[in-house]
Amino acid sequence: MSRPNWPWWRRALVALNLLALALSTYLAWHFLAGGAVVGCGAGGSCEQVLNSRWSSIGGILPVSGLAMGVYLAMLVAGACLGPATAAPVRQLAWRTLLVLTGAAAGSAVWFIIVQRWIVGAFCPYCMATHVTGLLIAALVMWQAPRQLSEADDDFSEVSRGDAEARRSNLPNMKLLDTVSYWLIGIFAAGVLAAGQAALAPATISSRGESHAAAGGLDPREVPVLGSPDARYVITLSFDYNCPHCQRLHFLLEEAVRRYGGKLAFALCPAPLNSKCNPYVPQDTAAFAADSCDLARIGLAVWAAQREAFPAFDRWMFSLESGDQWRPRTLEAARARAIELLGRAKFDAALADPWVDRYLQTSVRIFGDAGGTAVPKLIFGPHWVTSEPEDADDLVATLQSALELPKP
Repeated sequence: MSRPNWPWWRRALVALNLLALALSTYLAWHFLAGGAVVGCGAGGSCEQVLNSRWSSIGGILPVSGLAMGVYLAMLVAGACLGPATAAPVRQLAWRTLLVLTGAAAGSAVWFIIVQRWIVGAFCPYCMATHVTGLLIAALVMWQAPRQLSEADDDFSEVSRGDAEARRSNLPNMKLLDTVSYWLIGIFAAGVLAAGQAALAPATISSRGESHAAAGGLDPREVPVLGSPDARYVITLSFDYNCPHCQRLHFLLEEAVRRYGGKLAFALCPAPLNSKCNPYVPQDTAAFAADSCDLARIGLAVWAAQREAFPAFDRWMFSLESGDQWRPRTLEAARARAIELLGRAKFDAALADPWVDRYLQTSVRIFGDAGGTAVPKLIFGPHWVTSEPEDADDLVATLQSALELPKP
């Protein structure tokens, strides 16, 4: 009896392959072209994952580009699975699929672990690609023993009776063969994971030249971490709701210390919310809902009592408990400000026109430096968004991207 050339599982395999290929192609294009991802606002989970060091190998090759190649190869191999294809070619196609789906499944598990326990955020596009890869792997693993056995029958030209007898023993005949090829792919995924960890990808997410140098700020008249008389004053665009900013913030003091008083950071809040920042391509409720008001509260604390600002700023980025940072709520930030200043003094400072003027200036500086993402470090005409691992990484970024000398 003739076998159908396009059974349901083969059509499903092609459809899943096309979906995974489209998703990985879009993510690879985003890595190369930059900009916002459709449906993902600034500061959101997509941005956290796609701007992390785990989205590439060595900061050069996007992992989505590798996925593109894998799914394209799967599509080509899948075109050779029909009974009209010569049996030896069919056998090779199935074994190639097993290796590729093993790599896809292993990589999917690895990157789900990275998002859950390392980055602490999930990218919907990435997760859709991973789930699709796992479905493809499950489908190929399910069909491979039977299809490899049929290809063997066709290749050996055994009698129909012998072929039926062999098919009755499929679990014993082809399961080991299937698993062995699949494990080769799993091993390849392990090599990828080890390579990402060993190559220590670059900390720089993106860099560029400002439309206008971030000058005009008097370090003695704005919030500064370090001495306002420092030789090198770097402008830092940040958001009190941004986890990247939180991780960077606690490296700043060590960088200042290493430069021995020659380095300072001018703190310029750039809330990722279109209510006060027109350079944000799309709002993200999870991280930016209260960003504008939180920035105003912080600036009000500085305007009312400069000596109280470091304590407030450090508290905003500190961990309340456990190992997962959560942004401060608007109510908690207001209560902390009142605790430091007193209600009357805080209310008067919040109404000071300087608060909104400086916020607008900070937002303009952020926009002149390309907008879109924080934290952004700006020095002269140069800017960089970065996710340093430690103070060594931060100092290296300052030297390579902002052209500061060695400490």
